[in-house]
Amino acid sequence: MSADQKITPFLWFDGNAEEAVNFYTSVFKDGKIIHIERYPDHFEGMQGKVLTAVFELNGQKFMAIDGGPQYKFSEAISLYVNCDSQDEVDAYWDKLADGGEVLMCGWLNDKYGVTWQIIPAALPEMLQDKNPSKAKAVMDAMMQMKKIDSNVLKQAYDAA
Repeated sequence: MSADQKITPFLWFDGNAEEAVNFYTSVFKDGKIIHIERYPDHFEGMQGKVLTAVFELNGQKFMAIDGGPQYKFSEAISLYVNCDSQDEVDAYWDKLADGGEVLMCGWLNDKYGVTWQIIPAALPEMLQDKNPSKAKAVMDAMMQMKKIDSNVLKQAYDAA
C-alpha cells in the first residue's frame, strides 16, 4: 500500500476473490491488479486461493481476500461511483448490475454481493439547490427510479 492512501477498503469474498477482482478491473477502464498473494499449501482447503489481492479502480486502491463463508456483504456499506455523464452511469450500471440485483435510487448489488451507488454528478448539485421546490422535485423523481436518469431529473428540476 502506498503512504498517500491511508484508508483502503478491504473486501471479503467466499472463494471468488480473484474472479471478482478481475471483473472489477475490467469494468473500470483504468482498473489494474497490483498484486495477488495466495494462501500457502499448509492452509488446508485454501491452497492457491487469494490471501490478499491489491487492485486499483480509478486511482482508489482496494484489497480483497478469500476469507470463507463467515461474512457477507450488505447494503450497510456501499461503493459510490460519481459519474460525469449519463453514458458513464449507463456503462457502469449495465456492467455492475449484470447478474446482480437492482435496487432503488441508483443502488445495486453486483453478482458478488457488493453494493454500489451509480450516481450522476448533477444529482447532488440539484438536490442541494437553494430553491426547495426544485430540490424536492428532483428527490421525488429520483425516488421513482432504479437506475438514475439524468434527463428525467433535469426535466423535474426545470419544471419546478
